[in-house]
Amino acid sequence: MLFCSRFPYTDMTEELKNKWAKCLEIIRDNIGEARTNTWFACAQPLGYEDHRLTLGLPSYFYYEKYEDDFINLLSGALKKVFGEGVQLEYQVGIIKNDEASNVTLRSPQQSHAIKNKYVRSMQASSPLEDAKNDRTPDIDPQLNESLCFENYCVGESNRLPFTIAEYIANNPGKNDFNPFFLYGEVGVGKTHLIQSIGIRVKERNPQAKVLFVTLRQFQNLMANATIHKQIPSFLNWFQQMDVLLIDDLQELSHKDGTANVLFPIFNHLHQNGKALVFTCDRPPMELDGIADRLIDRFKWGITERLPKPDYALKKKILDFKAKKNGLNLPEEVVSLIAEQSTGSVRELEGIVMGILTRSITLNAPITLQLAQEVMKHSIKKIEQKTINFDMIVEATAEFYKLNPDVIFSKSRVRDIADARQVIMYLSHKLTALSSSAIGNKLNRRHATVLHGISAIADRLPYAKDLSIAVDSIEAELRR
Repeated sequence: MLFCSRFPYTDMTEELKNKWAKCLEIIRDNIGEARTNTWFACAQPLGYEDHRLTLGLPSYFYYEKYEDDFINLLSGALKKVFGEGVQLEYQVGIIKNDEASNVTLRSPQQSHAIKNKYVRSMQASSPLEDAKNDRTPDIDPQLNESLCFENYCVGESNRLPFTIAEYIANNPGKNDFNPFFLYGEVGVGKTHLIQSIGIRVKERNPQAKVLFVTLRQFQNLMANATIHKQIPSFLNWFQQMDVLLIDDLQELSHKDGTANVLFPIFNHLHQNGKALVFTCDRPPMELDGIADRLIDRFKWGITERLPKPDYALKKKILDFKAKKNGLNLPEEVVSLIAEQSTGSVRELEGIVMGILTRSITLNAPITLQLAQEVMKHSIKKIEQKTINFDMIVEATAEFYKLNPDVIFSKSRVRDIADARQVIMYLSHKLTALSSSAIGNKLNRRHATVLHGISAIADRLPYAKDLSIAVDSIEAELRR
């Protein structure tokens, strides 16, 4: 039988050595002596710091084997011995006996509540069949075990929606933020964030009935129920959920039949304190062809925009994605990508994978030049027009048909006050001016500017006239 050779590092504390030995005992009890010797004798614990255990492995082959076949077993053993929240990092030898060639790979956190299949799949368990047999459905939550809170990068730009999502996940029976309507552009992490809610609920209560579906999947299931004349059973099945997560709600536009079926499901779940979470590419008020009664229901909870990541968050995401793939990106490369990328998380991930592939193919180090070559094919160049405060004042005054001078006056007439707050909001969004600087230009106090920015941001999801005004002014400025 083949056994892997010991990893060259041997510098570890007695406590770490003992803890790793206990992990191996748990692994041995599960897979036997022979397989443990074959796959785990070569693993060497190199260090444990900030809840992160670094394991030394002799080759990438073992890393893939651990992640594909043993991650549940390994993570479970680490949890028992080291406690909750342990992150796993691997140091892998690329060239035999050459420590300089070692790379570090970070294992993405994966939820055991989802990875361990204690539920049947939706395909195996038809909602119509379960309702007909009058039994509680075994539900595959349709969640990706890697899309958990632990793998979600948080910065100032997305801290509020993340905090709301985490609160809902930790308090699924409360109606404080129910429903939660999360909107934003494609690729900013909406699906990841709402799946994290479902995963956390399942981790805390494995018996909770959690379901993630796209609006398209919901429509397909509904169509099947309609064909078989089983809409009441379909409704009954969905109304048994504890947490219902629906993705891509923009698909509901002009789908009256789907909306009419979703409406009683929404009402029943909300009245019974069950969590409802939706994602969309726009706020509720901008959804066309949807009955007002459903739009009103969305207002019962909270609507929050998930913006594109700012510069600091882009750097954090790049670092996370790179380490997950065993890359050590130089700081100047990270800064370059963060400055030039559009902000889509998918785009950032694509750039990291492009750099990895190009570096391996060319057998070349990661440099600014190599990164620029990858970004040529990954980033759509958009000529950014420089927008300043005076341009914003002029465009806003023109939209509201006001003399620009009155905006700087002390007048509190509604149209003038609205225009002034729109200027505060757009200046904050489109220029590098601080709120204090905006206040100085408008002859207003710093607190007044902060209130104005917040007031516009809070009203935008529901005030259609305001949303049209802000979008129109911004579009004019960008021409």
